[in-house]
Amino acid sequence: MEIIELLKVLYCAPFLLYSCYTDIQTRRVSNQVWKLMLIGVALFVANDIMTGGIPAVIKLLISAVIIYVFVYIIFQLGGFGGADAKSLIVLSILFPVYPQIQLLGAQFPLEGVPLIGLFAFSVFGNAVLLTIVVPLGLLVYNLLTLSPGEILERPAYIFVGFKTDISRLLGRHLKLIEEYSMSDGEIHTRFRRGGANIDEETVKELEGYAARELIPGRVWVTPGLPFMIPITLGFFVAVF
Repeated sequence: MEIIELLKVLYCAPFLLYSCYTDIQTRRVSNQVWKLMLIGVALFVANDIMTGGIPAVIKLLISAVIIYVFVYIIFQLGGFGGADAKSLIVLSILFPVYPQIQLLGAQFPLEGVPLIGLFAFSVFGNAVLLTIVVPLGLLVYNLLTLSPGEILERPAYIFVGFKTDISRLLGRHLKLIEEYSMSDGEIHTRFRRGGANIDEETVKELEGYAARELIPGRVWVTPGLPFMIPITLGFFVAVF
């Protein structure tokens, strides 16, 4: 059975790596990736059921249902995108039990199976932990590039975004941390949970405000991060 678990890992790797590539390029992953992946998953699941019988079916249902409900809730709360949710659901089907692999004289995972033995849940937990480097990286970047006055202006933002010129907003995977509106001749800003989308109309409006010196020429933005990268890294961390 260990060779089957190793084959499952090797089968997943190219799909996850390709999803990282497309997520970086477009912040999207085509549904065709998961549909194609499910073809091979079906063969592995059929083998698990034939060799494991009813207990294998029960484990599959427990894993798939729990992860489906979990990712559905997180998705509805805006925690991540559809591709992230689908990848975890597919993993929950392919790995209803935590994979244990004997390789090169070592038993993986090296630290043993976690207490909560749902593999997809461990992948998600690892992905969340790995994203901690993002706010730390933004903090370091902002401390090196912003003036003390800019940092004190919005101290909480230095963990979730950075400042960039209005003229450089388009063509990048960015969202405005704040929404801008004018009332009584004054500009008012409002924090936008999840970030405000940027289009040509938004940029023209901001450039107009900046030309009239109502706002600075640089605004706070938050990067649209491809979550498939930490999910893929979380997958390999969970395995090894």
